[in-house]
Amino acid sequence: MNRKREQKAKEDTAKYFVVRRKAIPEVLLKVVEAKRLLESEKVMTIQEAVDAVGISRSSFYKYKDDIFQFHDNTQGTTITLTFQMDDEPGLLSDVLKTIAEYQANILTIHQSIPINGIASLSLSVQVLERTGDISKMIEKMEQQKGVRHVKVLARE
Repeated sequence: MNRKREQKAKEDTAKYFVVRRKAIPEVLLKVVEAKRLLESEKVMTIQEAVDAVGISRSSFYKYKDDIFQFHDNTQGTTITLTFQMDDEPGLLSDVLKTIAEYQANILTIHQSIPINGIASLSLSVQVLERTGDISKMIEKMEQQKGVRHVKVLARE
């Protein structure tokens, strides 16, 4: 029963949407702004960032991994993804095939030694002119059996 619940939760979180700014609740916009302040090092702590934008730390932590600014000019940029996946033969190969299918260029791969059957992985992927929809690529990776978590860590 837990496996079904986990799969349902995974399906619920694997959806990506493009939404106009005017439709986004103010708290989410403030989370994006707080993240920008931290990334630009205009503030040094999360407390300073949330104080500057006028939200609580709990709001920041609740939404920080689920909202990020979408950039239309993704061509030529590098996206760093982090994964947690089951330690199963062929699973990494399947993830890499998805990236190849969307015609993105893999720049770096780093995989930790699996602990308790779970491997942590980071990938840097270059988005090219011919690269397909990155959101769909990430969604497809998240839906692969054995992939437990995919997160966009950075965009450069």
